[in-house]
Amino acid sequence: MSALFNFQSLLLVILLFICTCAYTHYVFPRIMDSRKDGVMGIFWRAARVGERLSPYVSMCCIAMAVSLLIGQ
Repeated sequence: MSALFNFQSLLLVILLFICTCAYTHYVFPRIMDSRKDGVMGIFWRAARVGERLSPYVSMCCIAMAVSLLIGQ
């Protein structure tokens, strides 16, 4: 089943996208800061969400990990 049709998988993909963008922005800040507009701005916005809401994002990642462990 595709991640678009399974809500839990969709949330997992979104969380991983946010975490990946935040880490990439931490490692390469100039690359992401120079591309704030347009389609590439999605990555910059996801990095901002990951940085500013990092306690909530990490709690969601832990909750998703626990739910995946319990579900299997």
